[in-house]
This record gives sequence, C-alpha cells and structure tokens, in this order.
Amino acid sequence: MIYRYVDTFHDDWDLSSQPDRIIIAWRYEDETGMPAPNEREHMEELEAALAPVVEEGGFATLALVSTGENLREWIYYTQSGEEFFNRLNTALAPRPKFPIEIRSAADPAWSTYAGFMAALPPTT
Repeated sequence: MIYRYVDTFHDDWDLSSQPDRIIIAWRYEDETGMPAPNEREHMEELEAALAPVVEEGGFATLALVSTGENLREWIYYTQSGEEFFNRLNTALAPRPKFPIEIRSAADPAWSTYAGFMAALPPTT
C-alpha cells in the first residue's frame, strides 16, 4: 500500500470546522494490486479536477489517499457533505465519467484519519 496524507496542521486549525467525511473509491484490476500507468493518469486527472473546486476557501481538506490492493481511496473532510457533492458534480461535469463510488458520513472528530495516524510506525 502507498499512502499520502496530511501530517501537520496549523496551530489554529479546528478539525471540527470540517465535520463531514467523504470517501471516494476507485476500484481497478491489476495483478500487482497497483494501478496501471494509464489508469493512474486518469486518477490523477480526477484529483486535479477536484482539488481547486472542493478545497477552495478551506471548504474541504484531502486528508488521506491510499493506493493498493486494487483500490485507491481519497478521504476528504469537508464543511458540508451536500455542498461537497455539488462542487464535485460541478468539477466533473465536463469530463467523461470516472469509475468511482462515493460514501459520506459525519465524522467531526476525524476518527478515520486519527485511526490511520495512530497506526503509523513512530518516526525517529
């Protein structure tokens, strides 16, 4: 598995300002468990299309991206799940459909992110 994540926040950052968790999942098939180069390019295109629209003005934070075992997941925390979907639809409307599944839930304590961070080995 390969992970990319936010490891530090500003001292005045209030996680509870983004209480909704959005998970975007892209399933793929490859014997290595990692996306083929062409598929990875499409994943990067998706992320590049979303970032300026959903992260504008501190509306959402891309907290964690995991890739491996035939799945890439982007975990965002956002001020409003409903508005996130509106922004996502705006960002992706002019593009071909991406093979993604989207789940949302309230997570004001950022428990999914906290669980991931707690499982990381200590750094020296």
